[in-house]
This record gives sequence, C-alpha cells and structure tokens, in this order.
Amino acid sequence: MRISSELVFRTGLQTIQQQQADFLHLYQTIGTGQKMVTPADDPLAASQAINLSQSQSLNQRYAANRSVARQALEFEESALGALTLSMQDLQTRLVEAGNGTLSDADRRSLAGVLANLRDTMLGIANKADGSGQYLFSGSRGDVPAYSPDGLYAGDELPRLIQADQTRQIDSADNGRAVFERAQPGTRAYLTAAAAGNAGTAVLAQPAIQDIQQGNIAAEYAFTLVFDGDQDYHVDIRDGQGALVQTLAGQWQPPAASLDLGMGTHVQISGQPQAGDQFEIRPLRDENLNLFQTLDTLVQALGEPIQNSAAAQAQLRNQLNTAMQKVSSLYDNVLTVRASTGMRLNELEALDDTGAQRDLGYRKALSDLEDLDYYQASIQLNLRKAALMGATDAFQAIQDLSLFNLNQRR
Repeated sequence: MRISSELVFRTGLQTIQQQQADFLHLYQTIGTGQKMVTPADDPLAASQAINLSQSQSLNQRYAANRSVARQALEFEESALGALTLSMQDLQTRLVEAGNGTLSDADRRSLAGVLANLRDTMLGIANKADGSGQYLFSGSRGDVPAYSPDGLYAGDELPRLIQADQTRQIDSADNGRAVFERAQPGTRAYLTAAAAGNAGTAVLAQPAIQDIQQGNIAAEYAFTLVFDGDQDYHVDIRDGQGALVQTLAGQWQPPAASLDLGMGTHVQISGQPQAGDQFEIRPLRDENLNLFQTLDTLVQALGEPIQNSAAAQAQLRNQLNTAMQKVSSLYDNVLTVRASTGMRLNELEALDDTGAQRDLGYRKALSDLEDLDYYQASIQLNLRKAALMGATDAFQAIQDLSLFNLNQRR
C-alpha cells in the first residue's frame, strides 16, 4: 500500500488541529468555570439545567411575592393594634356615658370625646401601606376605604398574592370585614328600641336559655310590641324574614326577664307604654358600621334629656345598642388581627420552605454546570501533553523525506 506524502501531512495537521481544539475547549471551561461551554457539550444536562433555572427563578418570584405580602400584613397588623387600643378606650367611654349622674353638659363633653375617637379610628381605617395603597379598600387600593361620613368606598374583593405554587394569601382585609361585621360564629343578639317609644323600658342583652326549643344557632329575629298594661306580643321571624310564629304573653313588673319564645329571653327594666316596640335581631346579620354607630350615639349624647324619663330610657337603649355593636366589633377586630398573625406565620414557614428549595436548586445546578477544577487541570495537562506529542510526531514525520535520508548517507 502506497501512502503519499500529502496524506501524511494532512493527517498530521488534522491531528494537531483536533488536539488544539480540545485544548482550547478545556481552556474555555476552566476560564468560565462551567462544564458546558455550549449546549452541544451535553444536551441532556443543558436541558435539565434550563428546567432547574426556570424553577429557581419561579421560586425567587414567590419569595418576592411573599415579601410584598408580609409588608402589607405587617402594616395591617400595626393598624389593627392601634384600632384595638382605640376600641378599648371607646368601650370605657360608653360605660361612662351610661352613668346616670351625668348632666347634659357632661354628656355633651363626652360626645366630643367620642367624636374625636371616631375620627381617630376613621384615620386608622384610611391608613395606607408603604407603597401608597390603602389597607382596607379591598382591591381598590387607590381610594380611601371610608368617606368622611363613614360610608365604605372600597370593595370586598381580596388582594390575593401567589405565595407558593399552590398557595394564595390574602394580603389585606377589606373594611367591611373589619369595621362592619360581627364576630364570625357569634350567637349574640342586638336590641334596638323604636324611635317613638314613650315608656321607660330598657332592654339589655338577650340570651338563649334553652337550646332545646329550636334557637340553638340564634337564627330567629324577634319584634317585641307592648299592647297595653302588661300585655305584649312577639313576632318571630326566621333567617329569611318569614313570620314563623306570634307569641302573646303578659309581663308582670318588676320581672327582670321576658320570654321571647324559642328559648330566648331578654332582660328588661323600667315601664313600657302601649305601642312601645323593640327589635331583637341576630348580630351576625347586622351591618355594624362603627362610624355610623358612633355618629348616631354622638348625636344622641348631645340632646338634653335631664328632665325626661322617657328620653333617658331612649338614650339608655341607644347606649345598649351601641355597646352591643362595639363589643362584637371589638371581638371581630381581635379575630381579624389573629388571622393576620396566622398569615404572617404562614409566610415565614413558606419562606423557610422556599429557602430550602432554593438550596436544592443551587446544588442541582452546580452538579450539572460547575466545573471540577482539579479534574479539569489534570485534563488540561493531558491535552497539553497530547498536543505536544502530536506536534513532535508531525515533526518526526517531516524528517522522513527521501532527500533527508540521502543527505544522511
């Protein structure tokens, strides 16, 4: 077999070029610190690295979302803490307003204090977070939650933030859920006297004394009407407002408790007159707007009642109604505040899980992409030796010319 000089030279050159290319590629991997200079180096590993990078970026996005949610909830928790203190002060003032020794001037002064408290709590309701979004406006974060007259201007849509792959967290509670709602699950009742009552009867907080009579869930509403002397009747309505039963009875003063039916009783004092009427309704069905409640009470405290027993009873009934609303609202605020704390705790737990997941992604990417410098250095030396050997071999082949052999002879 005849081997031409051209074939020998071409083979030697290709060998040197291949060794140079391998040497350069290894040099690039050492320079970049990456196993794969191009996806062609390891297509499967490159595909896995892309998937891992996408998962890592998504995990980092969730972490950023949780940071936004945490900031909003911390602002809300701070606002609810201030609201809790204000409502504690409000409850104290309501008890003070019920003091029968106060004069009309004292009550007017107290009305001014309550008006200031109302404005303070309205300011809390319209508080904004660090980004300028109003906390309690629902999804309408660009508008204050409440107008100056105490009407809600937001909506009830949640501000859901994707905190993890399968978890959305509400980063804010709307104003209606904080300032207008009774405590969830309450079985308490609200009493309200008709504006035209002429007697001195005052109703206190109703209670369910016998759960066996059908009102275990406090779902029935009662309208109490005094017909004259000691006669009265009660219209009992279900949750849809349909009349279920009318109960007639007699009330013998000075009895302290009056049977409304369905195992429900209400404490009563004073002397009603014919035509006096009271509403006893489940608190959970009522709009307990805190600001409008205080507006009504401030107006009532400003009216003179010193020389009228009926006016004093009317004020006492209004105070009882306000105290029942505020008490339930206070419990509701505590419930919302507890919910805010639970969401903050959940965000912290998700952060811990996300941090562990991020470490896993980093390790997996490192295994796929990061270069083993020790092994690469050894390979570099081997490639260097191979390149030098190929060069020396080519040089030796060049010396095998017939002319060189004749010169040696």
